Amino acid sequence: MARLPRPPRLPTRAAAAPAGSSAGRRPPRRWGLAGALLGGLLALIAQAPATWLGDALARASGERLRLDAASGTVWQGSAVPVLSGGPGSRDASALPDRLHWHLRWSGGPVLDLAQACCIEAGTRLRLGGGWDRLRLSLEPPPARAAETAPELARWPAAWLSGLGTPWNTLQAGGRLTLRSQALGLDWSRAGWQLEGVAVLGLQDLSARLSPLPRLGSYELQLAGEGPGRARLSLSTREGALQLRGDGHLGARGLRFRGEAEAAPGEEAALANLLNIIGRRQGARSVLAIG
Repeated sequence: MARLPRPPRLPTRAAAAPAGSSAGRRPPRRWGLAGALLGGLLALIAQAPATWLGDALARASGERLRLDAASGTVWQGSAVPVLSGGPGSRDASALPDRLHWHLRWSGGPVLDLAQACCIEAGTRLRLGGGWDRLRLSLEPPPARAAETAPELARWPAAWLSGLGTPWNTLQAGGRLTLRSQALGLDWSRAGWQLEGVAVLGLQDLSARLSPLPRLGSYELQLAGEGPGRARLSLSTREGALQLRGDGHLGARGLRFRGEAEAAPGEEAALANLLNIIGRRQGARSVLAIG
């Protein structure tokens, strides 16, 4: 009997890769590596040391404001605020108590501040706004929110000696205070705008160069004047040393012009001090910045 021809052999599919082969494991490996890197990054951010915040502040201020002996994390920690004269300066002055901070989320980032000697507990900075606008506002403690311009902070004037010349020569005494009334700073594509008022007070000011036990009390007020512009005004509340001046903060930076003079009968006692703090023009000393 004649043999029938065999049917042609059809091509067969390639066998599927075994479950344990390297080809089957590649996608899970990649996702696992990405997850591990993301987890490590989040852990690093969550545990970022407080020293990072101190380094950033020192760079931003030209090393004039430092956070020494920092402990904790960027989000919750403490440090000792120090004023210095900048890179290479031998002058430095620290506050007596540690500054404590806590960065949290409450409808936006909120930074709570407290310092036993100097800052009212519950004082906070709040960042809000949207995609095209940001607002940074300074808020008083809830117990003082009803006050028109509550005092939020106070510092010894001697702290300023850490800034170097002329403060290390003056060796100022007394205290600095900060009051705020609805202070907020807005950023948008159009630029920045300051709203509200901040008042820096110099209470019972004294100086080593003067034989008088007190020079007086003064106020430096900062207030918004429309987009990209804020006004500074210096005035004397009372005292033998009379200070006054006006200036503006704007696109060209800070420009301030003021003058100092002795109250009637105090010219001899304040002559040496007036020679130091400004350029003499007769009985007055002229103060100029920018």
